[in-house]
Amino acid sequence: MTGAEAEEILDRIAASFVNPLRSPILWTPADAGLEFESVTFPSADGVPLEGWFIHADSDRLVIANHPMGFSRAGQPTSREPWQSIWGPSGNTMDVNFIPDYKILHDAGYNVLTYDLRNFGLSGAANGGSVTSGLLEARDVIGSVRYAKQRSDTAAMRTALFSRCLGANSTLGAMRDAPEEFAHLKGLVACQPVSDPVIMSKLLDIVGVGRDRLADLDERVIRGTSVTFGARPGTAWTRYVTVPTYLYAVRHDSLTEPEDIETGFEALGTKDKTLYWVEDSTRRWDGYLEFQRRPQPILDWLDAHIDG
Repeated sequence: MTGAEAEEILDRIAASFVNPLRSPILWTPADAGLEFESVTFPSADGVPLEGWFIHADSDRLVIANHPMGFSRAGQPTSREPWQSIWGPSGNTMDVNFIPDYKILHDAGYNVLTYDLRNFGLSGAANGGSVTSGLLEARDVIGSVRYAKQRSDTAAMRTALFSRCLGANSTLGAMRDAPEEFAHLKGLVACQPVSDPVIMSKLLDIVGVGRDRLADLDERVIRGTSVTFGARPGTAWTRYVTVPTYLYAVRHDSLTEPEDIETGFEALGTKDKTLYWVEDSTRRWDGYLEFQRRPQPILDWLDAHIDG
């Protein structure tokens, strides 16, 4: 690889990381026969967030969000340009989150799910910059406040189901406003990540090499004003004081198991579970794990919501 080619790849990765392409809402709860309400509510700083509320005949609520580059519906990775972006890391299949909501609903959970800022149909903010959960934390706070303010959900026993960027955003939110989460029964955290880890692996995969991480960081700083080191990572689990179920693909080609283990050890709660998705190197298999094998998480949620 020439120096010019490496520079071009660094520019392209930085651009896609600073302002990721929005994934369209290609699937809805109606596809699974679910009745739902389209909702909008403000983030803690006023950014309008778009979501769905799926009603169940119970007083139990799960608030769900999504990974970076996804929407509340998921991501059509089998299509371009997502196929070219994520295919080199082995992640080539669509991720459709509608089956997750169907499973939760049928298990007796109301579901509130939403697009983070700059994704899906939610409002643009901060120049469109994505900050790995630092500013997106305000969206998590907004979702919890919204649930508290609705007359039909205010008194519900509530848990969060947060994925990747959504999980990092939850860690940031619990640091920024711990009082907003004192009532939570638990957190299911899917694949939170530390930026230096995932970006180093990505640089190796594309052939530039992790020794150029500082150069990539400099490019990202220009677009976001936030260094990799200042963003929420797995060590920020120390701000989590509610029961937590943490899970991830153990041999994810984009991360290292030590990063998740760091997060598990740092959790600020003694009531914690770590589950590994085995026999895969594809990060997307972690996102699809719940709909493939829902019972472990449902059992954990039931025990903590009803406990």
